Amino acid sequence: MDYLENQGWIEKKYDNLASMYHVSIDGHARLAALDEPDARSQMAFVAMWFNESMNKVWEQAIQPGIEEAGYEPLRIDRKEHINKIDDEIIAELRRARFVVADFTHGHDGPRGGVYYEAGFAYGRGVPVIFSCRKDAIDKIHFDTRQYNHIVWEAGKLDEFRRRLTTRICAVVGDGPRER
Repeated sequence: MDYLENQGWIEKKYDNLASMYHVSIDGHARLAALDEPDARSQMAFVAMWFNESMNKVWEQAIQPGIEEAGYEPLRIDRKEHINKIDDEIIAELRRARFVVADFTHGHDGPRGGVYYEAGFAYGRGVPVIFSCRKDAIDKIHFDTRQYNHIVWEAGKLDEFRRRLTTRICAVVGDGPRER
């Protein structure tokens, strides 16, 4: 408490001979700064349907598209960890410079996790790049339909990769990694 008080982040107040602490204006500013996205991050969080049918899309479009923009892609299902998956997702979303959210889904319907992860990032001010396979775009939820999606086709993954790289560079900027 002494440290926080010395930093000016909390203030000690007395009420009926009892001391109480309150977060100061500087303390609120510090908390807000801690919650801001890290513009120095090189990592792009990828929210997508983890289905075999999407492996080629990952390998030929999403992963190389992010790398060509100068960033490091992260798929949570390919990260080694021993924690609860939910905690890992939130931690990595907090570390991400931006999110690529692909809303493609199969016959079971929309992928709730993709919507959650995109919304969490968006709510924190982290840029979200929206994409969806052409045959699924009319089935995405109306709340996200108004965002500019990169609509792609399975037989044109090179085009999707190029468009993704271009969108990332236009929205987020060229990444720090060598292209």
